[in-house]
Amino acid sequence: MIAGQGLREQAEAVFLEESALAPGGREILSLEDTERLLHELRVHQIELEMQNEELRQAQALLDTERARYFDLYDLAPVGYCTLSETGLILQSNLAAATLLGSTRAGLVMQPISRFILKADQDIYYLHRRTVVENGEPQACELRLMRGDGTAFWAHLASAVAQEADGTVVLRVVLSDVTQRKLAEAERAMFDQTLQDQNAELKRLRLAAETANLAKSEFLSSMSHELRTPLSAILGFAQLIETGTPKPTPSQQRSIDQILKAGWHLLGLINEVLDLAMIESGKLLLAMEPISLPEVIAECQDMVKPQAEQNEVSLSFAGCADPCFVLADRKRLKQILINLLANAIKYNKAGGAVTMDCNPSQLDAMRISVRDTGAGLAAEQLAQLFQPFNRLGQEAASDEGTGIGLVVCKRLVEAMGGVIGVESAVGKGSVFWIELPLTAEDRPGASRAGLVAVAQAPEPVGEPLRTLLYVEDNTANLMLVEEIVARRVDVRLLTARDGRRGIDIACASQPDVILMDIGLPDISGVEALQILAENPATAHIPVIAISANAIPRDIEKGLEAGFFRYLTKPIRVNELLETLDLALQFARTGAGKPAVDGATAPGQP
Repeated sequence: MIAGQGLREQAEAVFLEESALAPGGREILSLEDTERLLHELRVHQIELEMQNEELRQAQALLDTERARYFDLYDLAPVGYCTLSETGLILQSNLAAATLLGSTRAGLVMQPISRFILKADQDIYYLHRRTVVENGEPQACELRLMRGDGTAFWAHLASAVAQEADGTVVLRVVLSDVTQRKLAEAERAMFDQTLQDQNAELKRLRLAAETANLAKSEFLSSMSHELRTPLSAILGFAQLIETGTPKPTPSQQRSIDQILKAGWHLLGLINEVLDLAMIESGKLLLAMEPISLPEVIAECQDMVKPQAEQNEVSLSFAGCADPCFVLADRKRLKQILINLLANAIKYNKAGGAVTMDCNPSQLDAMRISVRDTGAGLAAEQLAQLFQPFNRLGQEAASDEGTGIGLVVCKRLVEAMGGVIGVESAVGKGSVFWIELPLTAEDRPGASRAGLVAVAQAPEPVGEPLRTLLYVEDNTANLMLVEEIVARRVDVRLLTARDGRRGIDIACASQPDVILMDIGLPDISGVEALQILAENPATAHIPVIAISANAIPRDIEKGLEAGFFRYLTKPIRVNELLETLDLALQFARTGAGKPAVDGATAPGQP
């Protein structure tokens, strides 16, 4: 309105001036022109009034935004400070005052260094100088002190700014990072502890490796020291035995004892060294395709004198067909000779030892050594592969070390095979090994087909039932083999992975299948589904045996279709009872649990 009035007064003054200059003072503007001029003045007046209103609204909005900015500034969760170029606090928000334990007024014109821990002030000065010199925002972390003297970790970020009057200031943002620093310190302590533990484990591993090396070196040295005099003993004893004149009967008996003891001691040294090398992981195997008939023929020639001396007949049935296994030739001969020698040694006069070879799986060959000796009780079978345990034969006339079978077991497993035994008191024993076949020759289905573990004598009137155990853990395999060995009505097939188990199930049609869940190729659940989808194997009851023992795992297993779900560690009675139920189901179709609410035997 004021601007409009000024414009109008200016226009009127111009009008009067022009009128005064006109000759005779006559009017130079017509009435129409005057009205037009006044109309334009009124339009300008309205426009100016509208502009004034917009300016008032803009000013009000600016005042509102400014108030909002100061509210955000004061109530921000981080502290804001404006510092002079020399580090005096010119302005701060409420959060900064709270962090520093002061009032906003109490901070004004105070040097910020007053609130910095003395040990960290050099960090601040270097930070401030870098910001001023570079003109780029910078950040650092240091410890600040509140007004009450308590310290806390703060993250300080600064940037150079310029006020309206050209004064250079620093805009500083403060935030409390104490919790993060404590977490970092705790993590650093944990990392250090972990590093210390790793270093200790490394030290212990190195100590163990050093001990193993010392053990190996000691055994190697002892072997050398023992073999040196033993070589002389055996050498001179043989010279005397074959010398001239011939030894007297009394002398021959003494020589025989010397030679017997010497060869026994040499065998003991060899077996101890073998066991030590295997346990230390230093046994080197030359794995290659080996002609099994050739190796067996060599072994037959080597044990024949022992068999004749003990009046035991030898039979090698089914071992002449061409067949190649993947093994170390020297070690394979060592294993077979040990099994044959034991079968001869622990046999009876007029007894028999039979070795036979049969494909036990699609890609494995089973070599069995059967004797007609006294056999082993269940408690003896449980201790069979323990080092230096001769199963009560220590007082017998036949010498032994109790190491041979342990070495055989370790060697077979090192070559990727399995070893097992079946025995009954008064009926003899069957020791067997399984080794993988190679591509050179793989028996087809046209041959005898898949055959189980060498069978125990079949009870009169009772058909022999077949159990397939699919398990990759050697210890578990051995445990189940020992358990099943107590059942003369059951023969055992084994597989080390799911797909091999499926192949054996299809070919052998076992009565019952024990299935581990965590197999190396496919899970036991996947193997079960494949068996269930195959009409040839869908009828076979499959028992899950797993270390997954929480109730939900059991429920899932039963829902998947397992006949029962057993958990590890294996309970012998529970396994045998479940096996009986499964065999009954396989025979009559009765005994399979419902899925809903079913639990594994022995489970709540």
